[in-house]
Amino acid sequence: VHLVQSGRASVQPAGALRLSCAVAAHTYTKACLAGFRDDPGTEREGVAGIDSDGAIGYGDFAQGRFTISQDKSKNTLYLQMNSLKPEDAAMYYCAAGGSFLLALLTSDVNYWGQGTQVTVSS
Repeated sequence: VHLVQSGRASVQPAGALRLSCAVAAHTYTKACLAGFRDDPGTEREGVAGIDSDGAIGYGDFAQGRFTISQDKSKNTLYLQMNSLKPEDAAMYYCAAGGSFLLALLTSDVNYWGQGTQVTVSS
């Protein structure tokens, strides 16, 4: 298995969550890692991406609220999500691909995680 995500999570509006994604070592090397999300009836959209040199890109809705990071010593990707809103509730996916994945296009994804269901409600 290339990508293993943390379990489902729930939080109240305005709260924060940190999602994690463990990446297999052979996948991690020189990969660009990213997070995506989707809701039923919507297309999967890019949340944030980070490449092996630390360059980062964010989806418009994620700017200022979400932070992507990686711990190379643990082969782990993190997505810190702050000031969560009910509309942020979705299935979140970890993804790995080549350097073009920083543009957050699903067509550049080589591997997907299993998904983490995030609920935001009071």
